[in-house]
Amino acid sequence: MADGRFATSISCMDGRIQMVLNDWIRENYRVDYVDTITAPGVDGRVARNDDLGKIIQMARISVEKHGSRLIVVSGHHDCAGNPVSADEHKVHIRSAVDAIGAWEKEHGLAGAGGDGGGNDDDAGGRIEVAGVWVGEAWAAQRIA
Repeated sequence: MADGRFATSISCMDGRIQMVLNDWIRENYRVDYVDTITAPGVDGRVARNDDLGKIIQMARISVEKHGSRLIVVSGHHDCAGNPVSADEHKVHIRSAVDAIGAWEKEHGLAGAGGDGGGNDDDAGGRIEVAGVWVGEAWAAQRIA
C-alpha cells in the first residue's frame, strides 16, 4: 500500500480543471495525493454507463493499491466532451455519484480498508463518493 492519504478524481480530460479539482480535493478532504482518472465528458459517460471498463479498472487500482476512500466525480463549464447545459451536467454528476456508489458491490472496490494503508482512519472501509461542479469562474463546488 502506498504511503500517504489518497483520494481519486474522475474528471474530464480538460486541462483547465485538473489543478482546480486537485487543490479543492486536497484542501477539503485532507489528503496528500489525488489519483486522477480522465476521459472527455466523463460525468455524462459515467451517468450513461458508457464503456466504463478502463475507468473502473483505474478506480480499483486507486482504491486497492493506494487506499483511496474518496472518489470525486466532476463536470465543468464549457465541456467539449459533454456539451450540455450546466443544469444537465449537474444531473449527470448526481447520477454518476449514484453509479459510482454502486461500484463497491458490483465491482469489488471496497477491498482495501484498514489494512495498513494510508487511509486507516476511515469508518468501516466504505468509499465516499462526492460530485463536484466546476463553473464559469473555474471554482469547484460540491453538489452531491
